[in-house]
Amino acid sequence: MISFKQLRYFVEIVAAGSYTRASERLYIAQSALSRQIKELESDMDVVLLRRDAKQVELTLAGQEFYDKARKILEDLEHAISQARYIDKGERGAIRLLHSSSVPLSPPLGPCLNSVLEGFPGVTLEISQASSEHQALEIEEGRADLGLARIPILRKHPHLETVTLFQEKLVVAVSLQHPLAQHSVIDIAALRDELFVSTPHRDRGGLSYLVAERCIAHGFFPKPARATSRKASLLSLVNANFGIAIVPDSMRAIAVSGVHFIDLKEEDFQSAVVLMHRRGASVMVDQFVQAFIAAIAKPSTSPNLTTST
Repeated sequence: MISFKQLRYFVEIVAAGSYTRASERLYIAQSALSRQIKELESDMDVVLLRRDAKQVELTLAGQEFYDKARKILEDLEHAISQARYIDKGERGAIRLLHSSSVPLSPPLGPCLNSVLEGFPGVTLEISQASSEHQALEIEEGRADLGLARIPILRKHPHLETVTLFQEKLVVAVSLQHPLAQHSVIDIAALRDELFVSTPHRDRGGLSYLVAERCIAHGFFPKPARATSRKASLLSLVNANFGIAIVPDSMRAIAVSGVHFIDLKEEDFQSAVVLMHRRGASVMVDQFVQAFIAAIAKPSTSPNLTTST
């Protein structure tokens, strides 16, 4: 019968590249290690490794088995950690806030769902709130996590902020707008346009960032007669009240009457951050670490610039 110890020894030998280095890492005699692998090959009736004095080489069968064995060990380790997690009673709800400009479309929504699979005792309670409100709620313990866009104007001593990724900003216009015939424009083309989202003096976030970038290019966004800092701003764009500069991910929640235009200027980028309170519970801290690791995977965010 093949044992998990044999699988572990086999994977370690391949990773180390030799019996000598593997025995040093595992703190067992090389002869005992060699005996375990011989028993494994005998039980399987398959040659897994070719050996010489200095190194080992996988056979074709060994390569196939190595990939599967490593996955089995990873799954076992995960199962053990989750069993311990549940046994300790670490289950409950995590209160998550997100800005309206941070929709839970890819990559964030799928990532949250994927991470939740590893926390069977945890549920998410999700609500929307502005960046500044999120920071205050987390600082004062009424929320656990926040997904927001910087800048966040007020500083909070217990708040930890982690940048998840950078996302390009695009221009949203109505299909009836003259600019709708364009796919790319200069920011200067928006100098005389009316913006349905303008900054609040006491709030940071997307509208504040957009105003900063426009000022850097020589003008301040002119407010439309109807404005909003919420997701409803796309409805105002659709109704042709004015235009908006929004994150590229908001395409996923836009109505069909909104057209998106790329900006030539490369400095129109927005950072999405994850906020949590220092000294949070073990459950929240573990969820944070798992989420950061998941969002950093290249396959998760192919069109975004992740932060390391």
